[in-house]
Amino acid sequence: MESKTASQWELLTKLDKPEELVFIQPTTSTASTAPAKSGDDVGTESSLVDKNDGDCLSPKSSAFKIAIAGGSGQVAQEIIDALIKEDKHEITILTRSNSTTTTDRPEVTTRAVDYMDNSDLTAALQGIHTVLSFIQLLSDPGNTLQKNLIDAAITAGVKRFAPSEWASADMKDMPWWSGKAEIREYLRKINENEKRIEYTLFQPGLFLNYLAFPHLTSAHITPLNTRFDFRHRRAITIAQHNYHITLTTSADLAAIVAAAVSLPENSWPIDGGIRGNRVTVSEIIAVGEKIRGGAPFNIDTVKLEDLERGVLDASWKLETKHASVSEEQAGEMMKSVMVGMLVSGAKGGWDVSDGFNASFPDYEFTKLEEFLGAVWEGKD
Repeated sequence: MESKTASQWELLTKLDKPEELVFIQPTTSTASTAPAKSGDDVGTESSLVDKNDGDCLSPKSSAFKIAIAGGSGQVAQEIIDALIKEDKHEITILTRSNSTTTTDRPEVTTRAVDYMDNSDLTAALQGIHTVLSFIQLLSDPGNTLQKNLIDAAITAGVKRFAPSEWASADMKDMPWWSGKAEIREYLRKINENEKRIEYTLFQPGLFLNYLAFPHLTSAHITPLNTRFDFRHRRAITIAQHNYHITLTTSADLAAIVAAAVSLPENSWPIDGGIRGNRVTVSEIIAVGEKIRGGAPFNIDTVKLEDLERGVLDASWKLETKHASVSEEQAGEMMKSVMVGMLVSGAKGGWDVSDGFNASFPDYEFTKLEEFLGAVWEGKD
């Protein structure tokens, strides 16, 4: 695979706020070229550099009809962009019957459905080949909506289903994602005696984009801060635990998912890890110290046994919340998120497999130091 340029990054535009850069990471021909936006701060359109040849990702295959559940979410929008760039699929976003969600994209249609009405859902899925679910778990108590979607997909003859995963390999210590385990078991039991629907668990680990906080690196992913705070040159670690974490850009995830849709049937691995970068906690901090001027980060070291009791003895906390979390939930939720992600990381929860890497061996994932070096270059 030839590189199309000596430099894989072009930083071409700035927001009105000079401390914030707008750029879209290099990706395959399947990724979006839409400019990143943040509220009213909108930069001019950025160009991107294609670092992968189109043939390394796009199997020659028939077009498919794809249904997107929860299509207004950030990750869903990234993947819809990539599917549109494929320029061969018919894409339908399923919206709840009381939703006001619309789309101005001519390549995408919307269909309102009642997730509690099996006949309505089944009718909406007639002729659909693949369903990608992005249903917010916090808004689906009991996983009723997603289970109904799976049942209707099987009844309608859908060939493939991807449940609402899109992050870690395990979620035992992250109770806000407990529904994922229930859906995994539901799909396993459905296929226990015979394969009734092919499925995979798309898992990119943590978005590398988040380590760029507060800077925009994606058309749709809102920057979130993590226990690696490059902005303030600090991090939170667990004593005697230097574990591995997978970090993948949202554009790399979208490119792989769009390509995976076109793979032959019965080729999806159930364990659908997408491993952009597999690095240890100390390696992430070392990269941060290097690209942020060489000075050591301020490290808060906490004890695993304290975290398991819900105690976070650190000098700082998360500042931003995910869009799915209400203001009323935010305070306690942010502490729970920090504790849960630390504990799950120490137990291997964010060390995802390379299940889909094997399907696309020539794909060049965006490298951690290259990506973050471009973000933080010249910043105080």
